[in-house]
Parts: sequence; C-alpha cells; structure tokens
Amino acid sequence: MDNLLNELHGSDVGKVKEKEPLATHTTIKIGGPADIFVEPASVDNLVKTMNIIKNYDVPWKIIGRGSNLLVADEGIEGIVIKIGKGMDHLEINGSEVRVGGGYSFIVLANVLSRKGYSGLEFAGGIPGSVGGAVYMNAGAHGSDISKILKKARVLFPDGKVEWLSKEEMKYSYRTSVLQKERPGIVIEAVFELTPGNLEVISTEMKKHKSYRRETQPVKPCCGSVFRNPLPDHAGKLIQDADLKGFSIGGAQISELHGNFIVNNGNATANDVLSLIEHIKTTILERNGIQLHTEVEFL
Repeated sequence: MDNLLNELHGSDVGKVKEKEPLATHTTIKIGGPADIFVEPASVDNLVKTMNIIKNYDVPWKIIGRGSNLLVADEGIEGIVIKIGKGMDHLEINGSEVRVGGGYSFIVLANVLSRKGYSGLEFAGGIPGSVGGAVYMNAGAHGSDISKILKKARVLFPDGKVEWLSKEEMKYSYRTSVLQKERPGIVIEAVFELTPGNLEVISTEMKKHKSYRRETQPVKPCCGSVFRNPLPDHAGKLIQDADLKGFSIGGAQISELHGNFIVNNGNATANDVLSLIEHIKTTILERNGIQLHTEVEFL
C-alpha cells in the first residue's frame, strides 16, 4: 500500500490522503476511514489514477457527493476515489448541456431552470452529483434521467473511455447498465433539454422544493432508503406499519417520511443497518413484500 500511495503522490493526480474519515463525505455523516482517499483534479487525472491502481492488487470504490451511500463504521479497505472538484465543468450550447460527473445535480437544475430550460424541474431537490444521478437513473415527480440524457461518457476499470447512448445505458427504474452488466464511472454527461416558459419552469421548481421541505427531513440522511415496490410506495408501507419515528441507537426512521432514516447525531452504520433489517422484516411479515434498498452499503 505504501508503494501505491507514493506513486499516487508522485504522479500529482490531485488530492491524496491517508485514513480520510468518510463521514465527512457522506450526507448521512456516517463512515470510517478510507485507507487511501483520492480526489482527481481532472478527467485525465482520474484516468491516470485508474491506470496506476491497475498495477496493484487493491480494491477501489468511486463516490460522488455522498448521497444514497452508507459507509461501514470500520471504514473501507483500499482506495476511495471521489468525483468532485476538477470534474465539475459545465457547457451550455443551446438546449444541449455537457456537464462533468462531479457537478452538483441540484445546482445544475437551478442554473438551467433560471436560464429557461425545461426538463430538470424534477431534480430541484435531489442531492448528489450528476455522475451518480446518471449512474442510477435518479428521478422524482414522474420523471428521471432517462427522459433527458443524450449520452454519457464512461470510464471502465480497464482504462477504456466510451460514450454510451441513452439506449446503451439500458435504463429502468433507478437502474442502468453500469450497475451490473458493465461497471463503470460516469465522468460526464450530455443532456438534451427544451426551451420553456421561465415563469412556468420557476413555479414547477418551487412546487417540488416546497414538497421536499414539507415531507422530507433536514437532519443528516442518505436519501431514500428503499426502492419503491411499484405500484406500492416504500414510504407509505412503512408509515402504515406505524414505524415512523422508530429508532435503533442514533438512527431513526424519519417522522416526516417513512422512506428516510436520519442520523440524530451519534448514529453508526450498524444502527442504520439494524433499522433497515427491522423495516424489511416488518413489511415482509405484514404485507408479504420484500423491500430492496436503494442506498448502497460500502
């Protein structure tokens, strides 16, 4: 590991740290340290980082802005690569938008809505990065990434970089080809938006933001915990089971929305995992429905 660390430092790929606490990089504020933490300063430096890693037998993991993510209390063995600053460029050419994987998804929605572009109104309250949103087909309010994506530029573990069309991404509910068939890192995306009425777009954005403020917690959380078992909704199932407010350790099911688990200040990853298992068992016994997590556990 020391040789790898020295090579990363010597290659000037960006920020390189040892034993970086990942609680500072997740929205739920939970997570032990990464053996090595790298935040590449550019796409080229990300490619360089991956090429260096290939020469060492160490596990690696990509993170973005830390939403939909639960990191083990013990931390993560190997390397964690954060797609953030240096990979957050934005180019607007008419209705076509090219944006880096490290760009904030909420900020992107706000910037484009103020310019009168329609298509990202649903994203006004979705945390995380563009890369993460494209990777998992993020969505809300009846829309998602698949409705606006034109193509995504993906870095694969062998160092190859490809543009994948929307069709090649094989989108379905909160899923893409990158999650199972072809694991890869979204380094940038091209969206096709529609010029619209600024007042209408602004009203729609405000409506979605107000809904989120009224129905979703402000305390540290990881976002929606479970995928909706359509046509049912996880939050409704959990609410009907009288589980809202139930807690284990420092982790609590939000009193505002059943599909959110909040960190009351001292929650551990094990607290959250125990709460997740309790919810799954309760809903299976009560409704005969097997809930599946949307949050990713590292």
